[in-house]
Amino acid sequence: MSTTFGLDGLAHRSTAVTRSISAENFTGAKGAGGMATEGTGAQAASRLGRGWKVSPSIDIAAGETAVLADIEGPGTIKHIWCTTAPHAAWRQTLLRLYWEGEEMPAVEVPLGDFFCNGWNRFSQVSSIPVAANPNGGFNCYWPMPFRRKARITLENLAAEQMTLYYQVDYELGEVADEASYFHAQWRRSNPVADGIHTLLAGVEGAGQYVGTYLAWAVNSPGWWGEGELKFFLDGDDEWPTICGTGTEDYFGGAWNFDVPGQGYTEFTTPYLGMNQVLKPDGLYDSQQRFGMYRWHVADPIRFAEDLKVTVQCLGIGRGQGNGLPHRYRVNHDDIASTSLFYLDRPSSGTSLPATPGLLDLEADTHM
Repeated sequence: MSTTFGLDGLAHRSTAVTRSISAENFTGAKGAGGMATEGTGAQAASRLGRGWKVSPSIDIAAGETAVLADIEGPGTIKHIWCTTAPHAAWRQTLLRLYWEGEEMPAVEVPLGDFFCNGWNRFSQVSSIPVAANPNGGFNCYWPMPFRRKARITLENLAAEQMTLYYQVDYELGEVADEASYFHAQWRRSNPVADGIHTLLAGVEGAGQYVGTYLAWAVNSPGWWGEGELKFFLDGDDEWPTICGTGTEDYFGGAWNFDVPGQGYTEFTTPYLGMNQVLKPDGLYDSQQRFGMYRWHVADPIRFAEDLKVTVQCLGIGRGQGNGLPHRYRVNHDDIASTSLFYLDRPSSGTSLPATPGLLDLEADTHM
């Protein structure tokens, strides 16, 4: 895949046309923005009239699914922005993207996790493909090409109505033959039962793995991130082709993310970071929780036949009279993962895990 985020292409003319869908233009049609006479801003704009922010957002009732975009191709989604009220909706809503009229979504991820905010509490993210800005402004720049049709929905699983502001920016124009389809899957192990959390399994086809976000809640004292990320490619069975050396190493940190005298230290960079550290408060927030991302933009992991990705839930416990300064210990933490990849087909088939329910998504579940 060619460089997507460079500036070189901005000087080149193109026959593609730019369109944008929002609550002020539900279809993205040319010359149709800001025409609403009814909407969530109608009362505030009553003295100003039509064209003055009459429909800036939509309300999604409890249990309902809203269609955010339904686009005829060919084209490429270039940018998605959104924000919600309340913020608790981030783990109580499911974002889905469908390509080419498929019934099975290519993307099915809680809204907050898709934007590296899996704990219903805002965290700044300053990366190239994903940015989360104060206070809950979510941005995605992953390119999402499609040939015939693209559809985006958001399901509200909560018991309360939510309000959504959103914008989907896209281009209509030729899509290269080699362009692949964007996919994202969410999986949670709560708790991790056997020391292994599976991020991705059963993916068949050719493509490239491009990103990981982990929302990790620790259920044991001591250091928790000793586990290795492993990528099983193209027929790998017992042993992976790509094996890292530790969780903090995979996310670009070192030595437990622990700066002496400072402790766990948040950081956010263009391609990787630990953007969130939630500490126990001595009352109801009993678990230490972390949010980490790694984008394989400059180093995509390519596969030709199939792909499986796992992480070990491995910590370090102090020695127990054996003369060792420490020992490895299999932990039983709460790990929720979002895996992003491109595939040569619009649906990943049976590799898509079962759709989670509200209790499966609950961000504040404690042991």
